[in-house]
Amino acid sequence: QVQLAESGGGLVQAGGSLRLSCAASGRTFSNYAMGWFRQAPGKEREFVAYITRYGGTTAYADSVKGRFTISRDNAKNTGYLQMNSLKPEDTGIYFCAARRVTASTRREEYDYWGQGTQVTVSS
Repeated sequence: QVQLAESGGGLVQAGGSLRLSCAASGRTFSNYAMGWFRQAPGKEREFVAYITRYGGTTAYADSVKGRFTISRDNAKNTGYLQMNSLKPEDTGIYFCAARRVTASTRREEYDYWGQGTQVTVSS
């Protein structure tokens, strides 16, 4: 079992920045790839970014490429999502997720999820 807890969400104006954190506990963090997903009201949960177990490979949704950066610190059992140049369409609940060994863009392939943190971007 892996427990995940997101933090760092909030209300920000368009063009601003936020840094989300995902604290992991329960198992060796480096055994798991990590992903970030988001869900806007009335929409399905969508892929935002992933990072492989040791950070060697990252991937991003086209909508956030160049603005968001995913990273992790295995010594601190924590993952991060740095979000810059935020837009109103980035508004939603952001979830971190963990998947054993390999990363994926597919939400159904992740085994563990946090409770989510709200991000609201005002225009």
